[in-house]
Amino acid sequence: MFSAITKCCVIGRKSSLQFYKMKIARAVTKYPTYSTTSAILLKRNLKTLTNNEHNKSEDIKFEYLTGKQEGVAVIAMNRPQAKNAISLNLVSMFEEALHAVKFDKSLRVLIIRSLIPGVFCAGADLKERAKMSESEVGPFVARLRGMSIEIHDLPVPTIAVLDGAAMGGGLELALACDLRVAASSAKMGLVETKLAIIPGAGGTQRLPRVVGPSVAKELIFTGRIIDGNQAHSIGLVNHVVEQNQTGDAAYHKALELAEEIVPQGPVALRMAKLAINKGTEVDLNSGLAYEQAFYAQVIPTKDRIEGLQAFKEKRPPCYKGE
Repeated sequence: MFSAITKCCVIGRKSSLQFYKMKIARAVTKYPTYSTTSAILLKRNLKTLTNNEHNKSEDIKFEYLTGKQEGVAVIAMNRPQAKNAISLNLVSMFEEALHAVKFDKSLRVLIIRSLIPGVFCAGADLKERAKMSESEVGPFVARLRGMSIEIHDLPVPTIAVLDGAAMGGGLELALACDLRVAASSAKMGLVETKLAIIPGAGGTQRLPRVVGPSVAKELIFTGRIIDGNQAHSIGLVNHVVEQNQTGDAAYHKALELAEEIVPQGPVALRMAKLAINKGTEVDLNSGLAYEQAFYAQVIPTKDRIEGLQAFKEKRPPCYKGE
């Protein structure tokens, strides 16, 4: 699946596992006559904790691609037992991955996808949410909202890959990205009103900006679930493709898009994204002022000179983001 990957890091923490191992070592040292039964129990507990930590540590996988996809990174959700439901642990790992790419000057495109067939993200982890007190829910939702803002503000183009279902917070996650690609069979919707709540990670603001207020209101008021073709017809996704046998057709389309973006000037991409993001929030004249300000930042770059020189010499430009 990731044949072109040279660098792979699993984002996660093992502190509780290390603490438990340390505790066992101390117990055995202090009490050398530990009973066989106690030793067996300790080993069983350690094995259970190891498995739990292993599962947690792989909730997010972060990959750098090479070859034609040099400069592309992939954040992949990998929580099969919960259909990538957004838990505290998943959010923590996502935040770590975002922090890693935010300051990576070699990065050109970020793709967000799922490794679970038929699922992008099922939304909030309702089992975990049910255990939260009222005082805990607000800060957690605010944290989700902050994560979506981080994605929206990343200084590189982002692509969400919907090869499967994207519900509630899962669709909000995709809406925070610049581009969305979906399989025709993918299902998606902001279904929060069915649970007597509203989208809280940006859905009420981003969906209207993508599909228009009236369509957004209808989808949110009804909690309707639509497929990839319907999503494409209302402009919710940029591209829709027929699903393939391996269940990753949208991912391959996203890679094609990334390959088109990667050769462009990195500073220009960053400034274009800022101009669009800022400009769509204000009136036209203010938007044009933003465009002027961000255009001014590309003028003194080495990349701009390289672009002109490459055009003159009829060769592909070699941009360095400087």
